[in-house]
Amino acid sequence: MAATPATDRTQLLRRMFDAAVAAAQPALCLPPHLPSPPKGRTIVIGAGKASAAMARALEDHWAGPLEGLVVTRYGYEVPCQRIEIVQAAHPVPDAAGMQAAERIRQLVTGLTADDLVIALISGGGSSLLVAPGAGLTLADKQAVNTALLKSGASIAEMNCVRRHLSSLKGGRLAAVCHPAQLLTLLISDVPGDNPIDIASGPTVADPTTCADALAIVQRYQIDIPPAVRALLESGEGETVKPGDPRLQGNQTRKITAPQMALEAAARVARDAGVTPYILGDSLEGEARDIGKALAGIARQVAVHGQPFSTPCVLLSGGETTVTLRGKGRGGRNVEFLLSLAIALDGLAGVYALAADTDGVDGAEEIAGASMAPDTLQRAWALGTNPRSSLDNNDAHSFFQALGDSVITGPTLTNVNDFRAILIDG
Repeated sequence: MAATPATDRTQLLRRMFDAAVAAAQPALCLPPHLPSPPKGRTIVIGAGKASAAMARALEDHWAGPLEGLVVTRYGYEVPCQRIEIVQAAHPVPDAAGMQAAERIRQLVTGLTADDLVIALISGGGSSLLVAPGAGLTLADKQAVNTALLKSGASIAEMNCVRRHLSSLKGGRLAAVCHPAQLLTLLISDVPGDNPIDIASGPTVADPTTCADALAIVQRYQIDIPPAVRALLESGEGETVKPGDPRLQGNQTRKITAPQMALEAAARVARDAGVTPYILGDSLEGEARDIGKALAGIARQVAVHGQPFSTPCVLLSGGETTVTLRGKGRGGRNVEFLLSLAIALDGLAGVYALAADTDGVDGAEEIAGASMAPDTLQRAWALGTNPRSSLDNNDAHSFFQALGDSVITGPTLTNVNDFRAILIDG
């Protein structure tokens, strides 16, 4: 790759990100997984940021009778003719999500073995399909969700807790569907693509226990309402376990995942004469720690040509975490990127982009941001201290002031974090 202006490098990174998002669009990846119509009714249910787009793709390729309801994030609605789309809050649940969850429960109650339920599940479904467990209120669920998001717990740990506080997650929704045939179509947004962790697994068996959930609460010293603690300690929040006869014969298919998105980005890089290296599709850990670690690899490549020759791009996915200590406007992708920039300290020839494929990083309607060798210099010129911004979890304000935010609007899909570090030797 010949030396080119910095804007061209940033544009290449954005093309890679756009390709990753496009590869995860339901219209492309869902139709090949549709079954034949059943003897009885076909009921479509779903929850997640991609669920409305999944419903539209299903409608467009389904010839027989169809009915159903899916719940998606506010702003992620896609018009459908036969499947009702309901919008609710994410990442902290609201009453609209709770009402939608109850309507979904009613929709799949009392079905027969001749009926087919197609469940469209994607990231974000944990908060969108909110159905408080016995003795719990919506306020209890909101308090726990808020505390979990600040705790630094991994997505698997957070979803373990959520499953045991729900009356639909952890296989309970599948149990309600019995004896109907159940096909779950998944868009994975979690490291490892474990179905139980995607939207907290409403249609799959759960091997974890209330004791596991309580241990996570204790590990991260999460302050939980008394009713939540009582439910976990009593064991009454137990989920549907592997081998349960109500789940027998159910099918679960992953229709797209982070690896597929990274491979699409890699193709864009190759076409531009840049060699891509996928470091992993399931990186986890504190966002700022991952930033430091990948900065060390990028520096070794840029300075010593090891372990890769330049020009190259280092691609990775997964889901990092942020333990909130400050009061700024943050998100895990921009926190990673700011940590990366600080660790690189203006190293020449290194550019990066980090963004969430759903278009929302943290609580902001901003997908992420891009970084260049002059990022810190431009920040100081504006009177912004990069380390202070990182300490205050204020990376969105940092990159927005530089005009380096990546804004996509609702992408209608979600395969989680996308990170690309371009090293132009």
